[in-house]
Amino acid sequence: MKEPQKRTRLQTRLILAFLITSMIPLIVVNVFLYYNTSRIVRSNVDELAEANLNQTKNGLDIWLDSYQDILFQIYMNDDIVKTVAAINEGHDLSINRKQLRRTLRGLFYTKEYIKSITIITQTGEVIFYDLLTGSMTKNSWLDNFGMETKELYDVVSADNRTHIFSTREAYTGAQDTAYLFHLGHRIIDYKKVDKQLGIVMVSVDEQMLREACSVQEGASHFNFIVDREGRLVSYTENARLGEKIIDWTEDTQVRKEAYRDFLETTAGKDTGSLSVYTIYDDKFDWEIVRVSDQNTVLERLKSQQRLILIVLFLSLTALTLVILVLTQSLTGSLRRLVQVMERAGTGELSARMKTDAATPQEIEVISLRFNQMLERLGTSMDKEKEAIEKQKSAEIAALEAQINPHFIYNTLDTINWMAIDRDEYEISNSINALAAILRYGINHSNEIVTVRQEEEWLKQYLFLQQTRLKNTFVCEVHVDAEVKEYPIHKLLLQPFVENAILHGFEGVERTHHLSVLIKREGDTLRVEIYDNGKGIPKQLMEDMNQGNFPKCTEKNHIGMENAITRIGMYYGEQASVLIESEENVYTRIIITIPRDALRRSDSK
Repeated sequence: MKEPQKRTRLQTRLILAFLITSMIPLIVVNVFLYYNTSRIVRSNVDELAEANLNQTKNGLDIWLDSYQDILFQIYMNDDIVKTVAAINEGHDLSINRKQLRRTLRGLFYTKEYIKSITIITQTGEVIFYDLLTGSMTKNSWLDNFGMETKELYDVVSADNRTHIFSTREAYTGAQDTAYLFHLGHRIIDYKKVDKQLGIVMVSVDEQMLREACSVQEGASHFNFIVDREGRLVSYTENARLGEKIIDWTEDTQVRKEAYRDFLETTAGKDTGSLSVYTIYDDKFDWEIVRVSDQNTVLERLKSQQRLILIVLFLSLTALTLVILVLTQSLTGSLRRLVQVMERAGTGELSARMKTDAATPQEIEVISLRFNQMLERLGTSMDKEKEAIEKQKSAEIAALEAQINPHFIYNTLDTINWMAIDRDEYEISNSINALAAILRYGINHSNEIVTVRQEEEWLKQYLFLQQTRLKNTFVCEVHVDAEVKEYPIHKLLLQPFVENAILHGFEGVERTHHLSVLIKREGDTLRVEIYDNGKGIPKQLMEDMNQGNFPKCTEKNHIGMENAITRIGMYYGEQASVLIESEENVYTRIIITIPRDALRRSDSK
C-alpha cells in the first residue's frame, strides 16, 4: 500500500486560508480607513481654518464698519463743517478751535478703542483731542506717522473715499508704548461738495484688531494682518507692528511661503508643522493670515496608526490560535462589521457596530475604534455646519446698516418741530414718514412681521419717494385681504421698489407707473413688482435669473443681488425670484414663497 505523501496539516491550511481570505482584506480595509480618515481629518482641518478666516474677516469688517460710521458722523457733521470753514476763513480762531475740540471730545467715547481724533484744515491748522497725551498741543501719532502733514492732507483730500493707514507707534507721554492705525476722510459740505475744507483722522488702538482676530485655540494657533505694502498691521508682538515682513506679490502661494520664512527666520517659529492660511479683504486692502500648528493632528494620526497596527497584530495571533473554535462566530462578526462599514460609506454616520459576548476581542476592538472614528467624523461635520451657519449670520448682519437709531430719531424730531414752527407742514409730513420707515427698518431689522405691516411701511416709503420726486410717478399697492396676516421678513421688497424708482424710470419720458401686487396663489405667497421703465437688456436679465450678477459697484444691482440672497437665506430653495423684462417697455419682478417656508421662518 502506497503510503500517503507528507502534506501540510489541515489546521495550518485553514489558518493560512483564513489569513489570506480574511485577514489580508481586513488589513487592506484598515489601512484604507486610516489613510482615508487621515485625508478627511486634514481636509476638515483646512476647511475649519478657512471657515475661521472667513468668520474673522466678516467680524473684522463689521468692527471696522462701526468705526467708519463714527468717521462719517464727523466729516458730514454740519456743525463741524461750519466750524472748519470759519477757521479756514480766519474768523474767531481761538473760539472756533475750542468749539471744535469740544465737539470732538463729545464724539470721543462712542467707541472703546478710539485714542485720538484729529482734524487738519485746508489752511494747515491741526486741531485734535488725544487721549494718549491728554494735551492740546502734543499729538500722539502725527510726528511718528512717516508722512508730512501737507502730504497726508493731499492724500486724504484727493477723493471722497475712506483711507486706511497701517499701524504705527504712537507717543503716550509715559513708558508704555501704544500702536495705532488710522481712518481718514475728506470733510464734506454737502451744499458745496467740491469745496476743500479739511480732513479728519480717527486713530484706533491696534488692540481692537487683535481682539477681532483672536482665536480660542491656544498659542499654537494665531492670526495676524498684513497690508499691501507687506507691513504688519496687527501681530502678537507689539514691537514688530509696522515692520515690513514680505515683498508683496499677487501670487498667493508665494506670499504664503514668504510668511513661513518670516515665522521661521525672524519670529523664531518652527515651521515644520505649521500650516499657513490666508484670506484677502478687498474692502480694506488687508490680508488676514492664520497660522496653525498641526503637531496635535499629526500625533493623533500617528497614534491611530500605531493602534491599528497593534490591533491587527493581536488579531492575527489570537485568531490563528482559536480559528477552529471561532470560525463561525468570526465570520458572523466580520459580516456585521462590513455591513456597518458599507452603511457608513454611503453617508449614514449614525451606523454603529454592536458587539456581544460572542464577538471576538479583535473584532470588538476594531468595532469600537470604528465607532469612535464615526463619532469624530460626525462631530467634525457638526462643527463645519455650525461654522457655515455663523458665517451666514455674519453675512446677513454685514448687509444691514450700522447706525445709531436714537441719534437719527432725535435729530428728525428736532427738524420736524423746526418745520412746524415755520408752518412747513408738507416738510413735517415727509419727516414723519421718514422717521416711521427708519424706525421700522432699523429696529430688529431681521425680525418677522405681517404682510399688513410691510404694506403700511411700503406705502410710507412710496409717499416719501413721491414727495422727493415731486409726484413724477403713479403708484399702486394692492394686497389681498387673505394674505395680510401672513408672516414675512422685514424689508424684502424695498430694494426691488427702490430699483424701479431710481433706476427703472431713469431717462424714460412717458408717464411713470409702478404697481405692487401681493396675493395668494395656491399654496404660495406671490409678489409682483411692475414698472413701465426702461427695462433690462435681455442677456443681463437672463444672467440675473441664473444668479449671475454683473461685477460692478452700481448700488441698484448690488441692492437687488443682496435682496435675492436674503430671500434664499430665509426661505431656502423653495422660494424663487423671477425677472421679466422687455427693454424700453417694462420690468416685472415675481417673488414666490411657499406658505410652509413662511411658517418655518416664523417659528425660528
